[in-house]
Amino acid sequence: MHSVNEEPSREIVVSLEGVYKKFGHTEVLRGVDMAVAKGQVVAIIGQSGSGKSTALRCIDLLETIDAGSITVCGHEVHKPGVDLRALRQDIGIVFQSYNLFPHLTIEENVMLAPRAVKKLAKADARELAHRVLNQVGLVEKAGQYPDQLSGGQQQRVAIARSLAMEPKVMLFDEVTSALDPKLTGEVLRVIEDLAKKGMTMIMVTHEMNFARRIADTIIFMNEGKVWEKGEAGILNNPHTPELREFMQNEL
Repeated sequence: MHSVNEEPSREIVVSLEGVYKKFGHTEVLRGVDMAVAKGQVVAIIGQSGSGKSTALRCIDLLETIDAGSITVCGHEVHKPGVDLRALRQDIGIVFQSYNLFPHLTIEENVMLAPRAVKKLAKADARELAHRVLNQVGLVEKAGQYPDQLSGGQQQRVAIARSLAMEPKVMLFDEVTSALDPKLTGEVLRVIEDLAKKGMTMIMVTHEMNFARRIADTIIFMNEGKVWEKGEAGILNNPHTPELREFMQNEL
């Protein structure tokens, strides 16, 4: 994978400029700037409360911002008239909790959005579901229900469900934090495979070795700001005392 710095011509698909966000009197984001190019993998790291997940939620308009601008695949997310339906077709987001419907089979969970949003015929939606389930190594589980699957398998289904909308950008918010090491490995392999295929991704993660291996850019957030960013090497040679301390606590 290339560093975005080497290819200035790459199209910027996610851009945050001067983003501020408050919850009550608490400033959670304090002037966040971020630019993600097409095909780039960005890992956002930092302590709890540093604003990582809030930044991700603002990109998908699950939270509205107080100031600044966010543009995703040409959608001006900060503007009141943004077409939410069109935005959500371009962005896939996967959370720590799988949010699968327990009364639907795996196949039906994955088919739901393409049928409802993209108005795909049932046969086409089923074919699409099988294709993305195959991508995450679970096509043989298509007829089972979520409670018949392990946590790692359910998280992979959640990824497949997002992929079924054929998004241009994937957001991952601490997707492995509820899983044990073996199941974490299963899910990370799927994400790594997506990276190799050129998917643009922004991941909030505490898996430092994984971030080192697959991210083009590491963003360290602290006190609601982008405190330090660069290639994976910054994890070994931090420029700021805050990142140095964070990495020492991670060891």
